[in-house]
Amino acid sequence: MTNIAQQVGVHALGGPTSILEIAGLRMVTDPTFDEPREYVMGPGRVLVKTAPTALRPEQIGPVDAVLLSHDQHVDNLDHAGRAYLAQAPRVLTTAEAAGRLGGVCEAVALWDHVDLPRPDGGTLRVTRVPALHGPPGTEHIVGEVAGFVLAGEGLATVYVSGDNASLDVVRAVAERFPRIDVAIPFVGAAKTALVGDAYLTLTSAQAAEAARILQAPRVVPLHFDSWQHFTEGGDDLLKAFADAGLADRLTLLAPGERTVIDAGA
Repeated sequence: MTNIAQQVGVHALGGPTSILEIAGLRMVTDPTFDEPREYVMGPGRVLVKTAPTALRPEQIGPVDAVLLSHDQHVDNLDHAGRAYLAQAPRVLTTAEAAGRLGGVCEAVALWDHVDLPRPDGGTLRVTRVPALHGPPGTEHIVGEVAGFVLAGEGLATVYVSGDNASLDVVRAVAERFPRIDVAIPFVGAAKTALVGDAYLTLTSAQAAEAARILQAPRVVPLHFDSWQHFTEGGDDLLKAFADAGLADRLTLLAPGERTVIDAGA
């Protein structure tokens, strides 16, 4: 018999933006809704969005919260995404982002949590976990970034990495949360002039290793499409997980596609 509480819906919208559905709650990750365009970020730094987001903000429907990993990079929060925050009931994010954005943004300290009330009377605990958006020592350049773990009594446990390039961070999450049912890593092996040739997000091979570290039976990557600065895409993920013997754990979604994972199956 299907246990609805153990089901996790993931609707990929493009880049880091998705709708997560858990226990009757709906959450949006890193809202980016601009049309394809170029963003001049500084000398020698131009980010290019190559595809539209699968849904417009008005098509999202009611949500209970936005999980915002960070606000300082336009590929995680663009102009239309900033406008979208004004209509969200609450936004869970870093202290730096909450200080800059204000409004309904709530700073969640590292390893602290917020409990979201569920329609069935229980709660979904959202715990802020670390993320390192580049190689060690670049924190002052790339800024503060949040990952999130979503869990609750009788529910599947879901890890949303945010922009993270460190397997040591993944190990730290695994130590605190020995059971991760669904991992949602931000991947794409992103590179920009910000930190030279270093990766800003996990490579495909690192994503497969992260799945092994977390012992996650289901992995739904985000943030590997719709932007030009990704150096790896879906084919690289398929190969990396196959090479690691983990192909059965991987679910690849194109923008606009949705999956429902039954973590209790």
